Amino acid sequence: MALHVPKAPGFAQMMKDGSRYFSGLEEAVIRNIKACKEFSHSVRSAYGPNGMNKMVINHIEKQFVTSDAATIIRELDVEHPAAKLIIFASEMQDAEVGDGTNFVVILAGALLECSEELIRLGVTPTEVAEGYEKGLEKCLELLPSLVNYKVEDNHDINEVKQAIKSSIASKQYGNEEFLAALVAKTCISIMPEQTTFNVDNVRVCKVLGSGLQSSQVVQGMVFKRQVEGEITLAENAKIAVYSCPIDIMQTETKGTVLIKTADELMNFSRGEENLLELQIKSIAESGAKVVVAGAKFGDMALHYIHKYNLMAVRLNSKFDLRRLCKTVNATIMPRLIAPSAEELGYCDEVRLEELGETPIVAFRQKGKESRIATVVIRGATDNYMDDIERAIDDGVNSFKGLCRDPRFLPGAGATEAELAMQLLKFADTLPGLEQYSIRKFASALETFPKVLAENSGMKSQIVLDKILDMHQHGLKNVGVDIESENSILDAVERKIFDLYQAKYWGLKYAVDAAVTILRVDQIIMAKRAGGPKARQPQGSDDES
Repeated sequence: MALHVPKAPGFAQMMKDGSRYFSGLEEAVIRNIKACKEFSHSVRSAYGPNGMNKMVINHIEKQFVTSDAATIIRELDVEHPAAKLIIFASEMQDAEVGDGTNFVVILAGALLECSEELIRLGVTPTEVAEGYEKGLEKCLELLPSLVNYKVEDNHDINEVKQAIKSSIASKQYGNEEFLAALVAKTCISIMPEQTTFNVDNVRVCKVLGSGLQSSQVVQGMVFKRQVEGEITLAENAKIAVYSCPIDIMQTETKGTVLIKTADELMNFSRGEENLLELQIKSIAESGAKVVVAGAKFGDMALHYIHKYNLMAVRLNSKFDLRRLCKTVNATIMPRLIAPSAEELGYCDEVRLEELGETPIVAFRQKGKESRIATVVIRGATDNYMDDIERAIDDGVNSFKGLCRDPRFLPGAGATEAELAMQLLKFADTLPGLEQYSIRKFASALETFPKVLAENSGMKSQIVLDKILDMHQHGLKNVGVDIESENSILDAVERKIFDLYQAKYWGLKYAVDAAVTILRVDQIIMAKRAGGPKARQPQGSDDES
């Protein structure tokens, strides 16, 4: 007779076997706070110019060495549901601003860490959450008063360079001058007059070898590949772009042909050859000098392409084909037919070059009309070039941000220190329990100057006290100096700026995530669906 084991009473008895259920302060709220705190601490050491790198190996065993929080988060498969909420907030920040993902994770983690103390003292999580929301309102109200730099002309290289230098320095400290100039030049060269700036129009091509200082900007597109034929240069070239293979057309229906003599065989194959030759001749007659295809070039087709002096380039990606069409203003054709004048693109120079030992095909536009620019990065290792690419990406996103809103705040932790001090003053004016939450909000904001100092090897509490003392005396722009013994600096004098948009959205997303987590009082996890078994650890054996 089977023995019936009764389930635990309450909610758990409604669920399937294997489901998990946590409730109450200790089990759900504090447990969530601890998980988020651990997660936030792990990326905290990567914050700022002197942030440490993390080595992340993802599920397909690709290795990343970076201090970019967005990459660390994206490549880690985080399981914990509360930590996932912080990740969603930082992904939203990445989508909205493109920079400041680490800011969101650290602030949300610090807010939760500070709330733990209050909850243990008996303040309910809801009251803490309401206090945090009030603190956020006050912060967003104060932010515009801290603005201290505005980009007047986003076509002026020097102004743009000053503005985006800080966001590049946080990833590539020491190379920020060179990279900021490179990014500013790239972005301004393709900046349209009225429409918004599109980040996708700045491409990056990484070529192994040489050093970072050999990196350059190419107006147009660069592809790491060989040309198909023997012609390696075309100037003032019209370009025909096809998405189909350049080859003898396969007939749609299969048929059987009875051939009796050798002449008939010769004529039969010559018919196909003649048709292909006519097609390629008509492309050459349309004025095209370069044929670009998204699929293979047949041997016979290459013979005729060479005969009619055409340059042949094959691109494997349909996205690259689309971007090239945007660069040269061409239309992709799905069938091998002669292009009309409107369908042909134009490029000043298409050339096969060699950088280091890597062959590249460059489509260069020498006029002012280029709509896409490519930054060719040089470097000694792939990991290093990936990190440079992430720094360039941050710079390009900062440029996009300043096109929308040209305001900047003092960097180096000065903005956070000032907001923390103003919040403490604001807390004194409030009755009730909310003032405790707002004080904790202020101490969460103080985390930023502390982390910057800590990551630079200074005594963080001493530096923070110095900064807050300066802010008490009305010096709003004083932040952490990561270079000198003095340990404090005027961020405006040293031209360290943070994008207004990044701080605004960062505060919003971080507080939203923290408040959502605080308001969770039960975690109910259904039984996992039966899928493939988890991989056994090495050395163990199912049969044994």
